[in-house]
Amino acid sequence: MSAEYATFGLAPAMRAGGVLANGDYQVHRDFVDFIVDGRPLLFQLSDLDAVSPLASDVPPAIFTEQVRSLLLEADPPLPDGRYVIYGCPECADLACGAVTAVIERDGEDYIWRDFAWQTEEHADMDLNGYHGIGPFRFHGPEYREALAALLDGEAPGTRRRVLLIGARVALLAKLAAALRTIGIGADIAHDTNGVHADELRGYGAVAFGRAITREERAAVRRAFEQAGVEVAYVEGLAPIVPLLVAQIEHALDRSPVEQRRLTRLVAADGEAGVEVTSPCRVRLTAYRLDRLYRTHALEVFDGVLEPGRHRIALDAKAVKGESFVVARTAGSVLVEAMAR
Repeated sequence: MSAEYATFGLAPAMRAGGVLANGDYQVHRDFVDFIVDGRPLLFQLSDLDAVSPLASDVPPAIFTEQVRSLLLEADPPLPDGRYVIYGCPECADLACGAVTAVIERDGEDYIWRDFAWQTEEHADMDLNGYHGIGPFRFHGPEYREALAALLDGEAPGTRRRVLLIGARVALLAKLAAALRTIGIGADIAHDTNGVHADELRGYGAVAFGRAITREERAAVRRAFEQAGVEVAYVEGLAPIVPLLVAQIEHALDRSPVEQRRLTRLVAADGEAGVEVTSPCRVRLTAYRLDRLYRTHALEVFDGVLEPGRHRIALDAKAVKGESFVVARTAGSVLVEAMAR
């Protein structure tokens, strides 16, 4: 077969969950993405909101079976030798649509070809084929080594829990409920005094409320350091649940920085500056607190941006008083306070 050789690798990725401005929830998913020639394969598929079959929240036996399937040690799940490469992040139902491809062996090599968008048992290559993608030929040893390592290492997202530390119990309860709704575990505490190291190892992030003092924060950090646990720390910007969820989502992002689509957000002088590395849909939401500490949310942009830096004007109503901007793509979230 004439497919050109490509490098194959794997990297942690996530489908960013969140509480949206209209009140809807978007589920958080951790997964392992396919890195082809140094770039996530997902980025070549336009603005697709999808996850690979190698997701953290599938049972271990199914995760192992997915790896074995990609190694061609199990029968293909679809006719014509086709395998699911990316599927729906909400339900994984083929009817919602999935990216599939033929995977086959050629001697020691593995070949991925005939990529298609599929919603039924058989793919229609003429109507729904990704004709500009692949075929890819991967060196067998490199391919097998990358996938086999998943069976021996820590599954992605195994520390998808957050410790919430603050003084406003009612706000923390609402935040914990929102996080659990999108698939992130959350516990509430005032400090970490007396907490066993084994318990601390279950957390991937710690979020501090604004009322927690510098000394109290330092004590929490010391407890995690003494337990030998590396976590992300979130300094809560404001008592706004969707904003805090977005901050925590960003903190939980374990994907390599150089392989992210959304890489920069600045907010100043009534506009937002955004940088993306590949074409993708970007949504900007502004949150602000008025003088009575009531929360206001406003969608200020929703559209597909081309690679590069972009300046987006914000509605004057969105930047009054204490205000913040959240930039969101399917795979990542950034948050910034509006500079004055």
